[in-house]
Amino acid sequence: MIEFNLEIDASGLLCPLPLLRLKKALMAMDSGDVVKVIATDPAAHLDFGVYVDQAGHQIIEFITHAESQVFYIMKK
Repeated sequence: MIEFNLEIDASGLLCPLPLLRLKKALMAMDSGDVVKVIATDPAAHLDFGVYVDQAGHQIIEFITHAESQVFYIMKK
């Protein structure tokens, strides 16, 4: 199990709301901290992937469940 500092449950929200919650959380976190994000929007992996690449953060784990996606993202 991956250790994380903060969990965001964005279940039921459509983009861009999960991405906006992730951005807000990362701004308040320290470098090396990990945020866990739970999302049900099927496009979340696309939005998160592009944002993380552009901002220089790292997706350290991505898990797909039947109706949700779980991301572990480390702030760089």
